[in-house]
Amino acid sequence: MKKFTYKDSGVDIGKAGVFKHKIAALVKSSFRPGVLKGIGGFGSLFAFDAKQYKHPVLVSSTDGVGTKLKIAILSGKHDTVGIDLVGMNVNDILCVGAEPLFFLDYIATAKLEPAVLTQVVKGINDGCIQAGCSLVGGETAEMPGMYKKGEYDLAGFCVGAVEKDKIIDGSQIEAQDTILGLESSGIHSNGYSLVRKVFTVREQLRMSKELLMPTRIYVKPVLSLLRDNELTRKRDNVIKGIAHITGGAFYDKIARILPDNINAVINKNAWSVPKIFRLIQNKGGINDFEMYHTFNMGIGMVLFVPRAHAKAIAETLSGSGVKTWIIGEAVKGNKEVEVV
Repeated sequence: MKKFTYKDSGVDIGKAGVFKHKIAALVKSSFRPGVLKGIGGFGSLFAFDAKQYKHPVLVSSTDGVGTKLKIAILSGKHDTVGIDLVGMNVNDILCVGAEPLFFLDYIATAKLEPAVLTQVVKGINDGCIQAGCSLVGGETAEMPGMYKKGEYDLAGFCVGAVEKDKIIDGSQIEAQDTILGLESSGIHSNGYSLVRKVFTVREQLRMSKELLMPTRIYVKPVLSLLRDNELTRKRDNVIKGIAHITGGAFYDKIARILPDNINAVINKNAWSVPKIFRLIQNKGGINDFEMYHTFNMGIGMVLFVPRAHAKAIAETLSGSGVKTWIIGEAVKGNKEVEVV
């Protein structure tokens, strides 16, 4: 009778151990002072300095990268999807005004390929550095039979903190407030199932550099605005609402933070839509509603601010490297979004 080992089933624990040892040194570059121990333990330890807050509230998020991974796998470029993974999570908790503290990842694959997954983890670590948070741990699961050869999937988990009386939830948004749009770095990480429907495999490969442009991480410029800008220090409600333009795009994500008696009116001519979106729209014969309900169209995040301070805030953000436009206003209504 033949005797089997775990390795015979397709799971190589030895190779996994070597991989974990290799990335342990890599991720140290993202550690902030609260990290008590490197990765590899049964639990990740982070000493939260509550003294920095009067009434701290922990904020969490989990998300993935979606079928953008298909293009990364197709092109053999794996060093940017990790940035996407971090961006999808940290930008979400930023919407309530939270600072990201630490991050964990989950990588599932058919067969452990250390050269590929090291690039993935490098991207995750780079994203954490951009966001100012620590990559403190994760899980790499080798699951033959669950995925096709060469495939992998990613999920991320982020924890941050915000002062209780500084939480931004959109409840203070009122008619005549201005909507600011912060420039995206491209498609980010939503709508790729439609992208892959519109473009042939050959076109995806040819355009892979643009299609794999990593998600812009807005944490540092927006937190700087909230904490260090003279205008926002004097007024607690200068930024009344923040929406991360991801799945559901303008219609769903902005509506999520609107009070029941307010509508948001977005002027789609207020900024220059990147060519990639027009190419997708024209090649796929996609109407405007579908485009603005699926893609960010060049706006990765929106802020609701008082009209009197809109220009100054836009100039501050643009000066920090994130081009920002006035793209609309809040009006009386019933929690709907209009793109005109």
